[in-house]
Amino acid sequence: MTSRCALLTGFQPYAGRGINPAYEVMRALDGKRIAGVSIVGRTLPVSYAALRERIAGLLDEWDPIVVLSLGLWPGEPAIRLERLAANLADFEIADNDGRILADELLTPDGAVSLAATLPLRKIEHAMLAEGIPARLSGTAGGFLCNACLYHFLHAAASRPVPPPSGFLHLPYLPAQVAELMAETRREGRLELHQRADLASMDLGLAVRAAEIALAISLRAVLRG
Repeated sequence: MTSRCALLTGFQPYAGRGINPAYEVMRALDGKRIAGVSIVGRTLPVSYAALRERIAGLLDEWDPIVVLSLGLWPGEPAIRLERLAANLADFEIADNDGRILADELLTPDGAVSLAATLPLRKIEHAMLAEGIPARLSGTAGGFLCNACLYHFLHAAASRPVPPPSGFLHLPYLPAQVAELMAETRREGRLELHQRADLASMDLGLAVRAAEIALAISLRAVLRG
């Protein structure tokens, strides 16, 4: 355990995809140092049943001073900095256990919503200044990315020193979009212009976005 680390999480692939940019960015930064602080990268399961326990275990094991989680938002052309997590699980697709939930509370006695505690406006400005498309977002959806943010915020609030926590949604990687385009051509069921999920971002740019988010968040804590 260390009190001088930042926890960076990324979801494993899901919904039949062979890759998840969130996992790739997490893996690229695991073990690095940012603002003088070690980055601990860990994978999250795309499993409603396992997610909450995994999050609690990571907080207990590492006692991070900052938590940043990453996920995929198919079709998004920019980094989404999520401002709110809703106390709601409402899936449009199954998780990796084959489970679909509708209108279920994540925490029965929890708040209706929780606000991310990273300095999101500063992070957004810094990303844009470096030429990285980024925007603040008012919804993290109803799937496990939202659940991840909610569980981290809820669990962090009960700790002696709650670590600032937040969530970034990432676009597809270019190779994923290329495969979608090839698949569309092969299947012949949909015209290419009808697809709304063809935006992508280079892995290096996505990694840099996460670095910026971590650096600004860590400096805010260390100045404390």
